Amino acid sequence: MARLFGTDGVRGLANGELTPELAMSVAASAARVLAAHDRSHRPVAVVGRDPRASGEMLEAAVVAGLTSAGADVLRLGVIPTPGVAYLVGALSADLGVMISASHNPMPDNGIKLFGDGGHKLPDGIEDEIEAGLTAAAIRPTGAEIGRVTEAHDAVDRYIAHLIEASPQSLAGIRVVVDCANGAASAAAPDVYRKAGAEVVALYAEPDGVNINDGCGSTHPERLREAVLAHGADLGIAHDGDADRCLAVDAEGNLVDGDQIMAVLAIAMAEAGELVDDTLVATVMSNLGLHLAMRAHGVALRTTSVGDRYVLEELRSGGFSLGGEQSGHVVLPGYATTGDGLLTAMRLMARVAATGRPLAELAGVMRRLPQVLVNVKVADKAAVAASPAVRDAVDAVTAELGEEGRVLLRPSGTEQLVRVMVEAPAEETAQAAADRLAGVVSTAS
Repeated sequence: MARLFGTDGVRGLANGELTPELAMSVAASAARVLAAHDRSHRPVAVVGRDPRASGEMLEAAVVAGLTSAGADVLRLGVIPTPGVAYLVGALSADLGVMISASHNPMPDNGIKLFGDGGHKLPDGIEDEIEAGLTAAAIRPTGAEIGRVTEAHDAVDRYIAHLIEASPQSLAGIRVVVDCANGAASAAAPDVYRKAGAEVVALYAEPDGVNINDGCGSTHPERLREAVLAHGADLGIAHDGDADRCLAVDAEGNLVDGDQIMAVLAIAMAEAGELVDDTLVATVMSNLGLHLAMRAHGVALRTTSVGDRYVLEELRSGGFSLGGEQSGHVVLPGYATTGDGLLTAMRLMARVAATGRPLAELAGVMRRLPQVLVNVKVADKAAVAASPAVRDAVDAVTAELGEEGRVLLRPSGTEQLVRVMVEAPAEETAQAAADRLAGVVSTAS
């Protein structure tokens, strides 16, 4: 059977694959597993959600599961995912639960879990929780049943933390923020205004069904239009749970996660805050980021695709900045997970501190054209072992030299091999990718 936990918790169609019964069972098992690891006190869990309609149903199920296993619950209400992670540590809770499907469309939902200090749970703990779904359990009764408290100041605490983590005034900055009708709809405009910025809020009126609907980080078109219409210095796009951030410069050009990391890495290196002058990114980050960091004396360490691998590398190496092209950016000195609001604050702080437009700051990195071709194969292992594929990759790599890159990556869930090529010109990248795809398709 497929593993219940994916790369970012449990996710599926709400009331379809992700039923209230499953949510209750996952929450109860999580409480029992954490209690078994530390019997010194009664577990405390914080629970937040994004505003999608199914979140109300799943929140009730999660709270029921936690309390049925003897855990006390602090209900945070609608709050960004990084706010939940922060409050696990700030409130000395044992577990954080965020009910969200991030950038997915409204019918989906998910359950993200955070352990001690607000860190994502390791695979081993997730496996224990999954195993506990079918295990017999003794349920507490009477006074041992968990209690529920409303944490009315949860968002205010999180906003205060963001202000403290980025003390640079944003006075003089006019920003348009696309809140994706999601968890950041109240928090993002509020914190940017409190930091001194003039804010135009876009898609900040969630009604339970309009989250990510033609807006947010996956649909930056309206944000571009609004930045130009309002003569803003920049635009910020969040996703449904606000753990990612993309930007738009004053000219309407998209600034992706790679470019944001480049801006922040250079700023932190200048301030002596970039540990070992090292940035952590995934193998999918654009070659342009590698070249820009090399030019500025910053080492770039790469990981497998997925923010959990970036987080693991950041923690193991003690590094201070990492992230993904998609806009998940992690600053471990201030957050235990990707925080779109913190990222935006730091990006705007760089603009304010230097007096330079975002287009100029992001211009330190030139994005090379990147072509991705998905090739259906009969046997991914045969492709990996094929001498013909290896020779073809070596040949294209030699042709491209230092101005291009080739990456072949098997899909983790399908019989697909993803062929990615970067080159100075898109037609060069496309021709090389098509050539390699042909070799891959005949090798399995």
